[in-house]
Order: sequence, then C-alpha cells, then structure tokens
Amino acid sequence: MNIRSGLLLALALCLAASACPAAEARSATEQVLFVGNSLTYYGNAPAVYAALSTANGYPASSDMIVEGGATLDQRVADGKIEQALQTGRYDTLVIQERGGDLLCSFGPDSCIESRAATKALASIARGHGVKVVMLGSYQPTPEISRRLVEAETAASKAAGIGYAEVSETLRHLTGAEPELAWFAADGMHPGRHLTLLNAIVIYQALRGELPAAGPLAVNAPIYAEDSGLEATLRAADAPPPNGDTAVGIEYSPTTLARILQNLTKKNPAGAGFSSTGKLNQNL
Repeated sequence: MNIRSGLLLALALCLAASACPAAEARSATEQVLFVGNSLTYYGNAPAVYAALSTANGYPASSDMIVEGGATLDQRVADGKIEQALQTGRYDTLVIQERGGDLLCSFGPDSCIESRAATKALASIARGHGVKVVMLGSYQPTPEISRRLVEAETAASKAAGIGYAEVSETLRHLTGAEPELAWFAADGMHPGRHLTLLNAIVIYQALRGELPAAGPLAVNAPIYAEDSGLEATLRAADAPPPNGDTAVGIEYSPTTLARILQNLTKKNPAGAGFSSTGKLNQNL
C-alpha cells in the first residue's frame, strides 16, 4: 500500500468511527457555567441558551451560580466559581454583572471591583482551559446605554474575554418590535424575549454566526422574582426550589425569525456581537 492509499484509508476509518478530533468536538455536549444575578436567572437564560444551542446542532448543558443583586466581586471572594471550574466539567463560563457596577452606579469602588473581578475570573478560567464570555446588561437611556456598552467592551478587552453586547441591540429591538415581551411585569427584569435575545448573542459570540429560526422548546424552570435561588451551583433545568415557579416555555419560529432579521439589519456584519468578532482567547 502506498502512502497516498494509506492516508485515504486512515481518513475513511476515522470518519466511519467518528474518531476524528473535529467530529468529537462537534458531537460532544458543551458544558456551560453561568454566573450572575437576577438579570441572568429571570426567564432562565442558561436553560434557554442550552436549548437554542442544542437545537442548532451544538448540544449544550448549562449550570448556574446566581443570586439576586449579586456582583462578580462577591463570586471571586467566596471562591464558588473556582471550586466549580476545578471539577473540570466546564468548557465555557458566561458572566454577567449587575446593570450599573461598571458605570460606578454603586459608588466609585464598584467600577474598580467589577473590572478587577472580571480579570480575576478570566484568569481563573484560563487556568482550567475554559472560555469566558461577558454577557452585557442594559440601560434604557440612550446616552447611558452607550456608556454602558463602552464600559463593558473595555472591561472584556482588558480581561481578554469575549463580549456579547445587549444594551444597544435591545434599544434597537424595542423600537423595531415593541409588541414583544422584552421586559418582565416590573418593567426592569428580562421578559421572555429579552431572555431569548441574551441566548442569541451568547450563541453568536461563541459560534460566530446567528442561530437558525426554528421552533424552540425549553423544558426548565422559568424563574421570576420569587425564584428561591441562592448562590449555589445548580443545573439550569433542575427542579426549582420554589414550587410556584412556572416550568417550560416555547418560542415560535416566526418570533425567532423577526428578532434575527432585526439583528441582521442593525449590524449585517455581526449583530449583538463582540466588537472583536468571534470569541478569541489565549487558553
């Protein structure tokens, strides 16, 4: 057997056995850890992301460490993220800060602590070979929204992590599709379609492309204000600690298509995307 024939045979055997590294990476389930606060768990963004990614051919499973009003600095201090990453389970870490910390809304120290925490989490994740994406928060006022995006962009760049922008994209979408449920009943936390937007921009930051506009069913608790969640590691689809929490939500292909079309119109080169393009980190 000559060298060319041998290479062809090896390739055929690899493909037949699904033993090629690329095939293994594509078929493996991505394990994602979400860390954040009520902006993260309202509507259960971790579960919606896992369902969206899986529906698009990238099987994913999400866990979360979330607590109302929590900051990233608190999670660095208590060591819970590092403990979770030490298990070696996770491929990706998604972090979300409170909506005003990077704008010094809670005092001048909040900006410093938030930026330092972002860098610390990026360093911890790299030590475990884990990718990191910052999921942006949002502000309704145009000028404050732009400042927030600038601050989040700067913090993510300084930490060397990916960034999934939300605030300016959300302002565009609320104008283009005002009838969708962008906010919860309190007018502040994510409604079902903002939760979906969060999942979409995370997907795009990780995959470098928008998902397809197909039906999406999420079989997990859909948390609201009385979530009963504390800052402990739990699966995103685990039974809720509060028995009154609704379970399961569906998104129609039509609604998903409307959101995706507007994202493309807003930024044809990469709507809701990190300003640096596809996630690129030195792991």
